[in-house]
Amino acid sequence: MNRKHTRRSARVSPQKVTISNKGRGLTSQAGLIPAVKFLNRYGLEGIIKKSVRHRRGDNALYDAVDGVILTVIAIIGGADDLQAVKAVWADRVLRKLSGWVSIPDNSTFGRLFRSFRQRHVVQLETVNQCLRGRIWKEALRRGTSSIAVRSPLLIDVDSTEKTAWGKQEGVKKGYNPRRMGRVSYHPLLAFCSETKEILQGWLRSGNAYTGNGVVDFMKQLLAHLPSQQRIFFRGDSGFFNGRLFDLLEERGHGYLVKVKLKNMKKHLAGLPWEAIPGQHEWEQTEFLYKCDNWENGRRFVALRLEKEPQPGVNGELFEVREYEYFCYVTTGKLDPWETHRQYGKRATCETWIDEAKNQMALGHIKMNDFWGSSALFQCGILAYNTLRWMALCSNNRELRQWEPGTIRTFLVRVAGKLRTGSRQLGLITPESCLYPEQWKLWVSVGLG
Repeated sequence: MNRKHTRRSARVSPQKVTISNKGRGLTSQAGLIPAVKFLNRYGLEGIIKKSVRHRRGDNALYDAVDGVILTVIAIIGGADDLQAVKAVWADRVLRKLSGWVSIPDNSTFGRLFRSFRQRHVVQLETVNQCLRGRIWKEALRRGTSSIAVRSPLLIDVDSTEKTAWGKQEGVKKGYNPRRMGRVSYHPLLAFCSETKEILQGWLRSGNAYTGNGVVDFMKQLLAHLPSQQRIFFRGDSGFFNGRLFDLLEERGHGYLVKVKLKNMKKHLAGLPWEAIPGQHEWEQTEFLYKCDNWENGRRFVALRLEKEPQPGVNGELFEVREYEYFCYVTTGKLDPWETHRQYGKRATCETWIDEAKNQMALGHIKMNDFWGSSALFQCGILAYNTLRWMALCSNNRELRQWEPGTIRTFLVRVAGKLRTGSRQLGLITPESCLYPEQWKLWVSVGLG
């Protein structure tokens, strides 16, 4: 008996398609609405008005509040220059649901940010601190995070280069390993290790040394943290600074900083060393050491690993052993090997910096005026932190691990259709999405 077999196919012949551009009330960035509402609920507009004492002429339609809020939301949406800020807000649905009747053009944005001075930038930094305080308290109240009362709070401080391709004010030649010889900025950033957010950031000239201004930087940051909250500062050898250590010790905070080995190798070579159990070929030691300009000695821990012997000129091996050293100054009580491991965890800070620069345009949006560029830099910090804060409030482990670019792809750039009626506005989004749980939480956190 012959049976007729039919072959299954994964596709069928496509039907004829027509495309019309007459659709109304459509948006491709429905996920920006929860971000807008989130910042509204925590009073961003009121904080800016209270903190930033920036006034424009009586006939000016837009002020500092408008410029900052529009830029922050646009950066979340993917804007990386002022023209892109305008492009993001060209979305009529976004403007309608956010309450904007009109938005500034490029030249107005430029004039607004060029009117910022140093005091306004410092006040914008305060906006970030105030908003963070409100969100941390709410997260504690809801039980999604205890970061508001965490002590000590682990803070990773680092600097980074941001290459510039023009002659903007403040860009200079300095440390730029990726593009040697190019002018750049050299921002200084402090991250909260638990939440990945930027606690504070300064835009600096490209020729600034890594640790330039770090003492004043930390004084400002500590002034905005609760007085009872202890911190633990973690940084590389660029922050090996006695004045910084004095400040942290006087206020009861801890630190772990890598030591510059330029003048230490001779001292390390003369110390007694002991083998590390379970770590083949590694040795450790710890000692008190007082640098020339210090009043007291501090605890140093060090490790060394013997290098592979190199052949001599005549094929013989060197008789003198050579080591690779790792040395740290710390107030911690961990043994040298655990201290070394703890320091190694700060490598994730480099990842967060790359995410902020390359996915949230941090330091990328700039203008000829340095303080205008600094104000835009603070907008980038607020945009980056908004994503971290919303993830924190969601209490979803996967969402907290996502990079900003991932959040933008799956939760921000979502299709939507505006619905009106009964004096209410609504937004219809697709019935199914790739990450339904994260989308539900994103909307819930945003709309409250």
